[in-house]
Amino acid sequence: MNHTRALHFVFKVANRNETIDFYKRILGMKVLRHEEFTEGCKASCNGPYDGKWSKTMIGYGPEDNHFVVELTYNYGIGAYQLGNDFQYILIHNKDAYSRIIGGSWPITLKESNSVKVEAPGGYVFWVHNSDSNGDPVQMVALSTSNLKRSIDYWSHKLSMTLVSSSSDEAVFCYSPNQCSLKLISIQKPIDHASAFGRIAFACPTSQLPILQQTMDSQNETILTRLVSLDTPGKATVQVIILADPVGLFFC
Repeated sequence: MNHTRALHFVFKVANRNETIDFYKRILGMKVLRHEEFTEGCKASCNGPYDGKWSKTMIGYGPEDNHFVVELTYNYGIGAYQLGNDFQYILIHNKDAYSRIIGGSWPITLKESNSVKVEAPGGYVFWVHNSDSNGDPVQMVALSTSNLKRSIDYWSHKLSMTLVSSSSDEAVFCYSPNQCSLKLISIQKPIDHASAFGRIAFACPTSQLPILQQTMDSQNETILTRLVSLDTPGKATVQVIILADPVGLFFC
């Protein structure tokens, strides 16, 4: 798919204030927009919940040219069970690294010039002691139970460039200057549990019906067929939600 870009990753969070504090104070991101909703999302953006929820977009810069994080908060849901689908997000940011090394947040693991930390809720981030030329968010790493099938799906059916691969992982991207996707083999079925998230991509609207038709013709999984979503203060967007052969969700 031409002109496709990695947009954001969706996390469900049970403690909104503490989570936003981590992204702002520790990682150095900014809140880009916040929206409140009175009923569940037609595309299940907030998960399988029908009540009130909120969406907070947070990142290092504008959504138009940065990979950002979408924090979905469902009122009344006090916790989510982590599965094995999400591995980590890799960030290159010296200031964030210095804050963590300086004791501002607990370190789970330290390697040469990198630290592993867990955001509230247990989501893992690797922070590297370097600055990028562009977006500090360098990579999203997810799990796969069948690396060969995943490589075929993401590189051929979704037209992502296969940057590198080995016996246990593969890296893809749509452009060298944007956030890449790493799939790591875990040799076990994907378990989303209740905390499951998904990565989102943007492409020209005209490509979406073609993509849906292609996935139908090849008997691939479509979780939510092409639907229009209204966003307060922004143009209506068209969304299709898919699952790859091992069960990873994305839109």
